Amino acid sequence: MTIIYHPQFLNHYQDSYHPESPQRLVAINAKLEEENLLEDVLTPDPASMNDLERVHTKDHIEFIRRVGEGRIDMDTVSHKETFEIALLAAGGAMEAAQKSYLEKKPAMGLLRPPGHHAGPDYAGGFCYFNNLALAAETLLQDVKKVAIVDIDVHHGNGTSDIFCKRSDVLYLSTHQWGIYPGTGPFNYIGEEDGQGFTVNLPFPSRSGDTTYDAAWEEIISPILNQYKPEAMLVSVGGDAHYMDPLASLTWSSLGYVGFADKLIKTARQLCEGRISFYLEGGYHTGALADIIAGIVAKFRNEETPIFFGEIYDLDVLGKETIERVKEIQASYWNL
Repeated sequence: MTIIYHPQFLNHYQDSYHPESPQRLVAINAKLEEENLLEDVLTPDPASMNDLERVHTKDHIEFIRRVGEGRIDMDTVSHKETFEIALLAAGGAMEAAQKSYLEKKPAMGLLRPPGHHAGPDYAGGFCYFNNLALAAETLLQDVKKVAIVDIDVHHGNGTSDIFCKRSDVLYLSTHQWGIYPGTGPFNYIGEEDGQGFTVNLPFPSRSGDTTYDAAWEEIISPILNQYKPEAMLVSVGGDAHYMDPLASLTWSSLGYVGFADKLIKTARQLCEGRISFYLEGGYHTGALADIIAGIVAKFRNEETPIFFGEIYDLDVLGKETIERVKEIQASYWNL
């Protein structure tokens, strides 16, 4: 598995004590190194203005370039170096997608800042440019259909807004309902030509491993197999983990790694192994390192020590959400 990473990602800061800190990547890198998983690492080039304009308005790009020292929203701060580092993260996403496409194997973008809350003309939620949307647009120069699976605890409102009116990108999001950004209800299915190509699974608090397993079997896997994407992209947020301080889902490290393994196997069946993963949220550094190292090792048919493997959801607490989504999506997919 190729890892896309740049040391400059460690120079991106929000405020003091902000949860989206460089320590997230420090912890991931330390565990990857400890487990001898840092073997195939590429340093990306920054995205160009033309690249960004595939996804964002010129006014938005110019705003991020000019804002300098300032606050974009209550939780998202800009500093003089933010624009250049955000360009590197965007370029890294594109590089991971291209590498996976050409080599027909998974890639992992260890990127900061994250991106899935950045929309066509807005930033927020620690995000400035939408890394994964740029990766999708890069792939769509060579393929006709891309599937995005977003497993961050927060709904990827930016990604959803960018692709909600299109059928060439399938967007499936699992997230906790009732928290930031407040979007992604189960009955939002996209608009115009994109109807049925947005699938939201907003789980209640405490949902975890058995809920995600049921969602995979009953909704996510069937839809992916019917859509038959030519490439797959995954927004990996480690914040649906039971250790995460910003939310209250209860997915375990083992659950995350097992889910990623299912995605990798599905990509091998549907699109010759063309799948790439992108770091979004996740604010307990130990759990996040567990997840990322576990995914990288799983691709190599290896196992890493898992420190946070308890299962708290034994009864499919998100079952009602799954049933509601099946009812809504049954007009578009055979579920």
